[in-house]
Amino acid sequence: MVLVVNDAADDSLHESPEHPERPGRVQAARAALTTLDLGSDLVVVPARVATRAELSRVHAVGYLDELGAYCYGGGGDLDQDTYATYDSWSIATLAAGAGLAVVTELQRRGDGVGFVAVRPPGHHALRDRAMGFCLLNNIAVSAAALVAQGERVVIVDWDVHHGNGTQQIFWDEPNVLYISLHQWPLFPGSGSPVEIGGPGALGSVLNVPLPAGATGDVLRRALEDIVAPVVDAFGPTWVLVSAGYDAHYLDPMADLCLSDGDFADLASSVARYVATPGRLAFFLEGGYHLDALRDSVGATMAAVLGAPHAGEPSTNGGPGASHLVSVAAQRRAAFESWTRVAGEEAR
Repeated sequence: MVLVVNDAADDSLHESPEHPERPGRVQAARAALTTLDLGSDLVVVPARVATRAELSRVHAVGYLDELGAYCYGGGGDLDQDTYATYDSWSIATLAAGAGLAVVTELQRRGDGVGFVAVRPPGHHALRDRAMGFCLLNNIAVSAAALVAQGERVVIVDWDVHHGNGTQQIFWDEPNVLYISLHQWPLFPGSGSPVEIGGPGALGSVLNVPLPAGATGDVLRRALEDIVAPVVDAFGPTWVLVSAGYDAHYLDPMADLCLSDGDFADLASSVARYVATPGRLAFFLEGGYHLDALRDSVGATMAAVLGAPHAGEPSTNGGPGASHLVSVAAQRRAAFESWTRVAGEEAR
């Protein structure tokens, strides 16, 4: 199977000393792809700059203007976690456009899997604010472009942090189903099971918060028991993955305990949500231990491509399995509450 990736854009000028979100992350991810030995089945497409119209589907025009001006004014710290340099605007718009280029190539081929290896990451970027290392919401830009073409998009986010930006952007969009499996409590503090989408798209958000120490068996069960029925009912035509790797047990950012073998399992499960070939793409989000990031990306792509990969075994035995029952119950209760309120208002 063909793997479609963006070319290696120079992101070295978006960097802050000793910041964990650094150029080596993309280098590690791309190094993983070379270990798969795909030959001519590795297709590299040129990244392109996302246009203002494409960006404004998910970001406020005023925010885009402010961010661009801030960068060209020399940049600095946007908040305690997020920085920008003079070159960050051009790098971020190229990162957002890289996803669009990969999706377009998959559409042209009607086959293959995409991997968007870019930085800065995107899933914390809100409609009108940068945060959590993120400037523009890369996966949201591609999802919105697909929705504009009449597609129904599932976004699966397995980054260890909840993708609050993606959830906010598509909160009331019935043609996007946002699913997040994340550690809780943890930054950014959102991602409760009772967050289920806006009044025009009830059920379009599915959050599965997990306790510290959770292992791969808990996430596999969540995908099978909680997520898969919701995806089946939604009927996606595309599946995009916010593929963060900071849930790895070596990563310094959080306390989940996944191995690279677990990421292979997650990828295999998510790939089964795709009904039509050529409609699956992974977008790099977090992952800050470079060796773990490299190995986990390699395991992910090997799993969906059917390529050999010698990695770690899947993990089992951590906390959280009983927590999934509560997650499902809270989501049902939120649904019933919304439905009851809507019925009362209609009367």
